[in-house]
Amino acid sequence: MNDTFKDFLDLLKHLIRFPSVVGAEYPFFRVLQRELEEAGAGVSLYQGILVAQGARPGEHYLSAHADRHGLVCTGPNEFQYAAYVANRRGDLLDNAISEKMFNTVADRFDGRQVLAYEFLSGMYLGAGTIHHAFMCPYRNNMVFEVGGLNHVSAGTPVGFQDRLSIENGLMRGQLDNVISVAALVHLFQLGYQGTAFFTAQEEAGRSWRFLLEWLNRFENTTRNLTVLDTSPFHDREAAGQQDVVLRRRDANGTFDPQAVERLETVCREKGVAYSFKDAFVEAQNRQREAQGLSPLSYGSTELGRIVAASQGRIQGATLQIPTTEYHTVNETASVSSCKAFLEVLKQLAL
Repeated sequence: MNDTFKDFLDLLKHLIRFPSVVGAEYPFFRVLQRELEEAGAGVSLYQGILVAQGARPGEHYLSAHADRHGLVCTGPNEFQYAAYVANRRGDLLDNAISEKMFNTVADRFDGRQVLAYEFLSGMYLGAGTIHHAFMCPYRNNMVFEVGGLNHVSAGTPVGFQDRLSIENGLMRGQLDNVISVAALVHLFQLGYQGTAFFTAQEEAGRSWRFLLEWLNRFENTTRNLTVLDTSPFHDREAAGQQDVVLRRRDANGTFDPQAVERLETVCREKGVAYSFKDAFVEAQNRQREAQGLSPLSYGSTELGRIVAASQGRIQGATLQIPTTEYHTVNETASVSSCKAFLEVLKQLAL
């Protein structure tokens, strides 16, 4: 393992221990601010977005959402899934947790250790254990029974106690999307001189608003925005078919062909295996149509929402790490994919 990648892993191990529950990201922003300023970046905090800039801020625009899933206290000894309290998915097609999603992830939380923290300061308020999660049909949300946190008040964010584990070439933890956040901080440590955005409330479908507002404030137009994230696959076999995932489009619109081609060229030059998620979905849908099943969605990305809302005035591409067990504390990515992801980023931005 080379020293540069070891430095990245050390940073990721450090950052993943700090909770960043959707809707309560500001303590984590302060942690990022310290790391970025130590790396020589100029840092500004706006509502819903932390902006880091080098000596040539207009050269590149990279973005990663900084929030992670977690819980929020909504009453005496009552805890709900934070993303759906933050915004109830009001600007998406589905406005509540689906029964399918609940059945997929609910039992993965049983026995998980969690920690409560103060909304603004990040001060530690106590630790607890999830005993049970159930779907409340009246609130259309998951409700959690948590032991050890009956003293916290309504509005208190509760994050998962997390550690990065690496075994047999696989990395596990709540990777979405702290792995991309760590990659951006690492880029500044390596000398990146462009601009990086760290957005809040992506898991509640709101981060694109904060990013678009900043771009409207300072940049009338750009076609040079690259958004970093993880990309879910159902199993390791499917995830292992590529090192990184690109997109030509999502459910909201089509991305900039030149920006996409630029990433594709870098992948080819670096020998990085890549796939297009939209092409993967189309292939899946052809099979589903033959089986009489309903089609899968292309998915909704931060970039796609910005492209749609700006009517194409803001454009770019996405770069994603293929993972399994998405939106859990055991989200899994291969070490080789992570290395490839970093290589593409460095070739693109340094």
